[in-house]
Amino acid sequence: MALVRCDFFSEVLEVGTSMTVLLPQAGEEQIGISTGSARADRGFPVLYLLHGLSDDSSAWLRYTSIERYAAPLGVAVVMPEVQRSFYADEVHGGRYWTFLSEELPQVVGSFFRVSERREDTFVAGLSMGGYGALKWALHQPERFAAAASLSGALDLEAICRDPARRQLVERVFDGEVGPDDDLFTLLGEAEIESLPSLYVGCGTEDHLFAGNERFVDEATLAGVDVHVDFRPGEHEWGLWDATIRDVLAWLPLGD
Repeated sequence: MALVRCDFFSEVLEVGTSMTVLLPQAGEEQIGISTGSARADRGFPVLYLLHGLSDDSSAWLRYTSIERYAAPLGVAVVMPEVQRSFYADEVHGGRYWTFLSEELPQVVGSFFRVSERREDTFVAGLSMGGYGALKWALHQPERFAAAASLSGALDLEAICRDPARRQLVERVFDGEVGPDDDLFTLLGEAEIESLPSLYVGCGTEDHLFAGNERFVDEATLAGVDVHVDFRPGEHEWGLWDATIRDVLAWLPLGD
């Protein structure tokens, strides 16, 4: 695969930002790497892969084998950077939700030959990024064929009650999470038949496990078919490296 570190100016954020991008590259000569067919003529399928609270656009590449896992599938992987924004339009900060959901796909489409078809477009993320992935999928279900959360921070109300997160919550949400940022409200308002396939994974020893259980219970009650992947583990990269490989195998990637 080709690795691209892309630094560009965001009109929405009004500042320079970055994304890390993996692009499929067909070939037979690279030892030890299996590659899929490159679909540049039709546009590569694309996975938007979102980082967690303490990470940046390089974290997935540095701490997992995402490049090796994605290579044989022929899927492009776009890893944007959103600071500690919770993928929200911050009350006292940048418009990161607008950047993610509106500007980023336009920029990616103008820079790289990726497919714009729903059946070729996916989103996933870990922790804060797991929340961001499901938020994006619930807001714009027509964009994605599948969305996955790994150890997601899915219960924002519980997070807001954590004194250790008070400063963050005040900056991003002004202390109160509104309905447009609350996954349970979005889930309750969703047209179930229009939703993409959902994957919720989490370690059973993770401090966010209860919130993941609650989301799965609410989704099941609403009639949403969720692929549940609860396995032994904590909030750490060894688990996410294993889980993202399973997420990629689960994605409905066509020929």
